Amino acid sequence: MQMVKERQPWLNSALSDVIFILLPPFLSLFIVFVFPDKFQNSKDFPLAYWVILIVFIDVVHVYSTLYRTYFNSENLKKQKSLLIFTPIICYTVGVIIYQFNGLWFWRVLAYLAVYHFIRQQYGFMRLYSRAERQSWLFATIDKIAIYTATVYPLIYWHLSGIRNFNWFIDGDFVSYENESLLKVSVYVYVSIILIYVLKELKLIMMEKRFNIPRNLVIVGTFLSWYFGIVYFNGDMAFTTLNVVSHGIPYMALIWFFEKKKLKNNTLKSKFAKICFGNLGLFYFIIILIAFAYLEEGLWDGFIWKEHPTVFKPFSALPRLTAEELLSIVVPLLALPQATHYVLDGLIWKAKNQF
Repeated sequence: MQMVKERQPWLNSALSDVIFILLPPFLSLFIVFVFPDKFQNSKDFPLAYWVILIVFIDVVHVYSTLYRTYFNSENLKKQKSLLIFTPIICYTVGVIIYQFNGLWFWRVLAYLAVYHFIRQQYGFMRLYSRAERQSWLFATIDKIAIYTATVYPLIYWHLSGIRNFNWFIDGDFVSYENESLLKVSVYVYVSIILIYVLKELKLIMMEKRFNIPRNLVIVGTFLSWYFGIVYFNGDMAFTTLNVVSHGIPYMALIWFFEKKKLKNNTLKSKFAKICFGNLGLFYFIIILIAFAYLEEGLWDGFIWKEHPTVFKPFSALPRLTAEELLSIVVPLLALPQATHYVLDGLIWKAKNQF
């Protein structure tokens, strides 16, 4: 009873943290299990479901970084050089790689995205561990556990052969089938899970402590990554578990942090005050959706030509096929993602004062 009453390290409040940060992986997994026939091996997305997942969550979460960087006049002033040169460098490197090899452009972007997704889970674990006074050993077990939750499914993806999904395009991940390495990785995976469980049991029995949000982050990460990549072998299952578990918590974190700045009177930008005021959530979401729709419309108009009914304003754009032109346009369209991946590794560090 004592450990239940113990104050938990919520980022905003118990209710909002649970709904927007901790629940998404469990909710997405529930949806997948309720409709197994739809998700197990399916590569076909219902159009409305694709729009919700990709445009309204995945791409929208990329642009939410703007509120902590370019839309924040104080942060923009403090980190002007970083925020100016990061997209320039990302675009330049992207053009060089694409001109060398188009597949390698997507491969580098995919692995950059994977790193970003992995680090987000570690970041949430660290945020919810910030008040804990654990030994070095126990803290290390937490760190190894959260990385194992993400890295083992990726090892399985690389070593088990062709999956019915990809990160961006077919072949973006390197594949190397090796049954022996796969078996070893399974033993390591299970062992780390057992060690983590034993560690938590000791904390409960010996110290009467149980960190609810940290455990939900770690368990949710294990479940969403395992079932999304290893257990299920369908694009819909992977995308649902991947996008929902990542995108919604990230947007919520941005909202919580910037809202708290407004409450503490440290947010001075008039635009930010509008977006994080009483009706701010509406403006916050609408602006992000507008950016996401514009980007996806340009992708569909110039590159994919897959959803003309959704992106009618862009349907008249010519499809680009010349490699030289693609090497300029594709890195430009991917620039918001690349910039988001790079900046996200910096904007949460205390020394950068974001």
